[in-house]
Amino acid sequence: MIELRDVRKSFDGEEILKGINAKFETGKVNLVIGSSGSGKSVMMKCMVGLLTPTSGNVFYDDRDFTNLEYSALREVRREIGMLFQGTALFDSLTVEENVEFTLKMFTKMTKAERRDRVNFCLEQVDMRGINDKYPAEISGGMQKRVGIARAIALDIKYLFCDEPNSGLDPVTSRLIDELLQQITEEFNITTIINTHDMKTVFDIGDDVVFIYQGTNEWSGKVKDIKGCDNEMLTNFIKASFF
Repeated sequence: MIELRDVRKSFDGEEILKGINAKFETGKVNLVIGSSGSGKSVMMKCMVGLLTPTSGNVFYDDRDFTNLEYSALREVRREIGMLFQGTALFDSLTVEENVEFTLKMFTKMTKAERRDRVNFCLEQVDMRGINDKYPAEISGGMQKRVGIARAIALDIKYLFCDEPNSGLDPVTSRLIDELLQQITEEFNITTIINTHDMKTVFDIGDDVVFIYQGTNEWSGKVKDIKGCDNEMLTNFIKASFF
């Protein structure tokens, strides 16, 4: 589980996050939704350590991520996988080398052990046999799958995804959604997805946090969204579909 306690973040005196309190449960697909500029990307960056909160705390289970010493911080980071909006694959590296990248950085595995792990992760995303291809030689959807394989290479506990369906056609988007749900359940990880895609929310989401102007405007179960009486959330959903 990941928990945010009164997390605030300011830039040049402007408060972007205004005291976020939220919990993200293990073994569930947790969705973070909100319009552009709402603060959800800043929140995610604070959660993974790309930004330091101005105040407040981020807990990974019982570990205060915002106040850990270097060795403990490195251990938590080793448990985190990230799928970036643009996949962030290295164009000059093959698929195998991309997936292997974090293994070389964070483990002492032998080359043979790394290759076995790479093949295992590629099999999980149904991308076996493309080890020697370069990102430019495969489709956008396949690149997303490789990005997921790289994200889970370290036997992670927490998976962060930033707009995983961005730029994909509807069919491929649904395949990526199903894959993320499958991985979450199979490996019992805490998955957090930033998205504008309400179909993703309703198809695979368990819990939702709605960020509005830097505050946690609403949070709850996906099944409770349609019946909620929060005007801001209702307006956001209507705008997402029309």
